[in-house]
Formats: sequence, C-alpha cells, structure tokens
Amino acid sequence: MASSSGNSSGSYGWKSGATYSPHDDGLMDEKKRKRKESNRESARRSRMRKQQHTNDLTAESNKIKNSNDQIRATINDTMLRFVEIEAENSVLRAQVTELTQRLDSLNEILNYIKTNANCTITNQCMSGTDGLFEVDFMDNPWNMMYLNQPPIMANVFGY
Repeated sequence: MASSSGNSSGSYGWKSGATYSPHDDGLMDEKKRKRKESNRESARRSRMRKQQHTNDLTAESNKIKNSNDQIRATINDTMLRFVEIEAENSVLRAQVTELTQRLDSLNEILNYIKTNANCTITNQCMSGTDGLFEVDFMDNPWNMMYLNQPPIMANVFGY
C-alpha cells in the first residue's frame, strides 16, 4: 500500500521506509507486559493504602466508641450521685423546716414566760430599770433541767 508521495500507511500506520518485523511485536509485547505489571503493582499499592486507611479508621472508630462508653458510664455515675444528693437535700430541707417551726414555737413559749414571769397575781406586770422584763435564769422553768448537768468543756488537746 504505497502511495504516490512515497509514504506508506498500512494498517499499523507505519511511516515510509519503515518495515514491519516480528521482532517489533516482541518489543511491543515486552513494553505492554511491563506496563501491565507496573499497573498491577500500582493497583496493589493503592489497595494496600486503602486497606491501611480502612484499618486506621476502624481503630479510630473503636477508640471513639470506647471513649463514649467511658463518658456514658461517668454520666450515669454522676446522675446516680445527683439523685442521691438531691434526695438527701430534700430530707435536709424538710428537717430545716421542722426545726425552724420548733424553734419558732420554743421562742414563743420563752417570750410568753418572759412577759409573764414578773407579773403579780393581779396581772400587773412590772418592768425592770431599763424598761425590759428581766427574768432570772433560775426563775425560768425551762432551765431547771440543765441544773444537774456537767458543764461542757472544750477539747484543748485536739482528741
């Protein structure tokens, strides 16, 4: 398939003066084989990188899951402790309310005793020199129960 210009263009597109030889097929086959092998090696490295990346992500995921489990356990422990403390606070608030009421009642009784301690039989009350009612410690019946008690001593030695 020679043309008038002297260039030959066959099915392989050879230039003029080039001749086909079976040796060229061997050279092309060798290049093709090397290219395929190079592509296989590149694909293998790519798969290895992808596998390593997958392994890294799996390890990180497991680490995060473990961390989340620990955080959940800490939150659960904290919530349980919160509920316990809240219950204890409720009891203490109720005790404060009860003790406050009792103290108010006792203060009312003491005020009643103080105002009526110096009154005469005719219900005429006498005031002290400063205008306040004076009640002696011994005259207060509430203090009688403490007369036979030993005094409270401070612990000087620390034990």
